[in-house]
Amino acid sequence: MEKKLSVNNLVISFRTPAGRVQAVRNISFDLYKGETLAIVGESGSGKSVTSKAILGILAGNSIIEGGSIVYDGMDLLKITEDDFYRIRGDKIAMIFQDPLSSLNPIMRIGKQLTEAMLLKGKARQKASRDAFNSTLALLSDTMVAACAKGDPVKAEKLKKMCKDFDKFEFKHIELEQSYKRAREAATEALDAVEDVLFHIEKNAFEDEKYTLNEIIRLVKQTDNEYVADKECYAKLTALTEKLHQVSGAEIKSRNFDKTVQALQSVKEILQGVLQKHEPDFFCMGYYQVFGTQPMPDTDVPKLNEFLHQYVDEHFMREFMDYAKEALKYSADRSDEQKKKALRMIAKQKAVFEAENLDKAACAAAASEMIKYVEKSIDRLNIVKDSLSYTFGLSLKAAMRIYFEGIGKNKKAAKLYAKRKKKYDRIVAKGKEPAWKLPPEEAVDLELAKEDIQILIDRLVNHYQNALDSEKERDFEAEADRLIVFFKENASGVVNKVTKAMAKYRALKLMEEVGISEPRKRYSQYPFEFSGGMRQRIVIAIALAADPDILICDEPTTALDVTIQAQILELINKIKEDRKLSIIFITHDLGVVANMADRIAVMYAGKIVEMGTSRDVFYDPAHPYTWALLAAMPDVETNERLEAIPGTPPNMIYPPVGDAFADRNKYALKIDFEMQPPMFKISETHKAATWLLHPNAPKVEMPKIITERIARMRAKGGADNVE
Repeated sequence: MEKKLSVNNLVISFRTPAGRVQAVRNISFDLYKGETLAIVGESGSGKSVTSKAILGILAGNSIIEGGSIVYDGMDLLKITEDDFYRIRGDKIAMIFQDPLSSLNPIMRIGKQLTEAMLLKGKARQKASRDAFNSTLALLSDTMVAACAKGDPVKAEKLKKMCKDFDKFEFKHIELEQSYKRAREAATEALDAVEDVLFHIEKNAFEDEKYTLNEIIRLVKQTDNEYVADKECYAKLTALTEKLHQVSGAEIKSRNFDKTVQALQSVKEILQGVLQKHEPDFFCMGYYQVFGTQPMPDTDVPKLNEFLHQYVDEHFMREFMDYAKEALKYSADRSDEQKKKALRMIAKQKAVFEAENLDKAACAAAASEMIKYVEKSIDRLNIVKDSLSYTFGLSLKAAMRIYFEGIGKNKKAAKLYAKRKKKYDRIVAKGKEPAWKLPPEEAVDLELAKEDIQILIDRLVNHYQNALDSEKERDFEAEADRLIVFFKENASGVVNKVTKAMAKYRALKLMEEVGISEPRKRYSQYPFEFSGGMRQRIVIAIALAADPDILICDEPTTALDVTIQAQILELINKIKEDRKLSIIFITHDLGVVANMADRIAVMYAGKIVEMGTSRDVFYDPAHPYTWALLAAMPDVETNERLEAIPGTPPNMIYPPVGDAFADRNKYALKIDFEMQPPMFKISETHKAATWLLHPNAPKVEMPKIITERIARMRAKGGADNVE
């Protein structure tokens, strides 16, 4: 499965007047394309902090002490705010717990829906243009290196092919822009017609002359042979002339019978126009630039078939063969550099395993490692290798934490010694101090050193796995994906968002999220909506930029049970329809029972259990997961639900051992002395509890859970959970 997001050894704390609160403690997880990952835990477990770190919206008193959040070859913890602007809301969007906190109470819903589309449109066009040009230039150079083999004639031929590709793609953009403008005019005209018909029906038609003239203006802009052909355009022109003739008298009389009749006819034609097949402008661009015969006069499906075959025979097959060779050449060079990088890392790794790290030696070793890793990146591969792209920044950041920590620890030790004397004097007088001693260390240097080693080991394992599977790569499929990439970015240059188009898309989004009468609702304010409807509006806003990843932070907590079910069903449907990857944050395990592919259970800033939905609901392993399940309502459970005793620990002074130990009636002595590692239960399931140690006593999970699992299995529930 394609990995969309990777969180590695993330550590986040917050400065407070009482001290530094350790909110997230060394968590790691991956999010894959098209999956829903649920992060479950009580309030204060660190789940929302994690999601806000992904979106780059942590509070000002936050401290990111270590780790990485990798998306599309970038570490989101280290990019600039300008870079984040292109990702936040566009590639990664978020739905918050309280919809009112996400909506401007004095701005109409329609304005809030269209704002993001208009703001992001220009940035997306520029990014598409840059991606197209830089990738084509790299492909040209690599094709020459891979296929010319020092032959200057062939090198010129290959360069010309790439220039020809660029030339007909420019024509493709020109043709598609003309088509898009005409189609958008038709869409806007249809939207305006439906709007007028709606207002006439409700006796609320205002600004009649301007509105009808605007429809006439838009209809005139539909003059494109692939949108409205000559016959269709002639009919529309005749109808708009009729509309112009009858509307004047009817505006005065307020009787719009003939106007409605003409508008209904315009509507029918426009609906037919918008249902037509779209030409293949990519192939048409080539034919118009390099074809020697006039374009065949036939319907669009047959035309597309002819154009596709023509371009294949005259250009694309040969071009794809060279592109495939270039991709293989680039991959082979990358693999050779990976082997060199692995040898270099093996030589330098010992520097980072010394008892006390030497700053100069580490800097020199890191510089060599980064240089070799940079050389090993296959930059022609459209699917970016995020680990190698972010290795340099991540390694430098991890080293900085260690070496800055040495100075911070000296200051912390001095402060501790000073306050310890004062503390001891108060205790010697038989009094109890009203304050606690600060930590003796500000940074755990052993943990910081371990993070550096983990970062290096992760890259080594990743490279070894990549080299082991190098023969499995399908370069023909990769060449297809490269051409799709070019087409998508060429279309991205074309897709300019106008205000009218944004309104049309906003109305369609409102329909998609289940809001009835979107035209009426478009002009309303947030206070005119119910809680469930407001959450639907927030979901529509999040989808406005067509994101890759959707983060849902307790989106149903403020809603009643019936509306919760509707919103969950809606999120599931949107995920399937749009192929979204979703991170769903909740304190209620029951909420994600039928929607999560995998579940991460968090407690006191750590992931204590991770597995598929089937693993967590049918074979839970951590006592905290047991406690959450035992507290989960079930209509068939006759026994009293079990509340989790006690409260979460004070994370200014996190426990030495398992943070759940004080609340865990199954806790072992070691739970109070040492944090448990993650024990592997299966390929998909792991948990951090000493109960999984081979020498631990056998402990049965609570009866209330075993009985519930038995009932669910009897009903075939396990067969419905991945």
